[in-house]
Amino acid sequence: MRVVRLGEGVDANGEFAPAAIERTRKALSDYADIMVAAGVERVRMVATSATRDASNRDDFFAMTSEILGRVQPGARAEVISGDEEARLSFRGAVGELDAADGPFVVTDLGGGSTEVVVGDADGVRAAYSADIGCVRLTERCLPSDPPTTDEVVAAREFARGRLDPAFAAVPVDDARTWVGVAGTMTTLSAVGAGLAEYDPEVIHLSRISLDDLDVVCRRLVGMTRAERAALGPMHPGRVDVIGGGALVTMELARVLRERAEITDLVVSEHDILDGIALGLLD
Repeated sequence: MRVVRLGEGVDANGEFAPAAIERTRKALSDYADIMVAAGVERVRMVATSATRDASNRDDFFAMTSEILGRVQPGARAEVISGDEEARLSFRGAVGELDAADGPFVVTDLGGGSTEVVVGDADGVRAAYSADIGCVRLTERCLPSDPPTTDEVVAAREFARGRLDPAFAAVPVDDARTWVGVAGTMTTLSAVGAGLAEYDPEVIHLSRISLDDLDVVCRRLVGMTRAERAALGPMHPGRVDVIGGGALVTMELARVLRERAEITDLVVSEHDILDGIALGLLD
């Protein structure tokens, strides 16, 4: 897994930065080498929030077509809707969970968007993709290091405004289990557990109380980037945006505590990637 920050600057500039496309090209080329060596026959690459917003996405697609064509002729990245992104994340996240613990609310907190999905063993009931993520919130509201009190207040208000439509569209009142996926959630779990280094086996299906989650989030928001970078389980690509992710998480937790009386968060290492892979088997 590589953090390429494809969405860097998209919220402000409306297009992919050349450096971001180059980082993605290098990672994708390495992946293609692995797939060719493994004899892969079918490949699917999906592009999410940042690609939906970028004016120069044709440059990105041309690059993906060239590289993925080495694995499967004609393959290229595809832009998926926020609704499909949410459904793929849900499928990946709940596959191992006990159906008796449902209904589930799954949140996939990415760089540019956050998907909120409710469903059970029978599938998705409702889903919404909100235009708020750790990169988008950081770039828009958190320029200081560490963020000032005013910046944090403004960021939480902005996150709340972007999440309100999600919770208006997705009924969470009868949800019994909150499942968080993607890098912000797994990092919060790792920091909360005090891990010396990132360990996916420990993090997968770990639980953290909302009280403890709040402590971890506030701690990370108040840190400087250098202090975050010194944390053992912190991925270098997440150092400058984890504060924004923590603030979005705090807003998610606030709503789910109030509406569904949820008291803890289950963190899953299985997410949209697993949903995409499972979809190739259909």
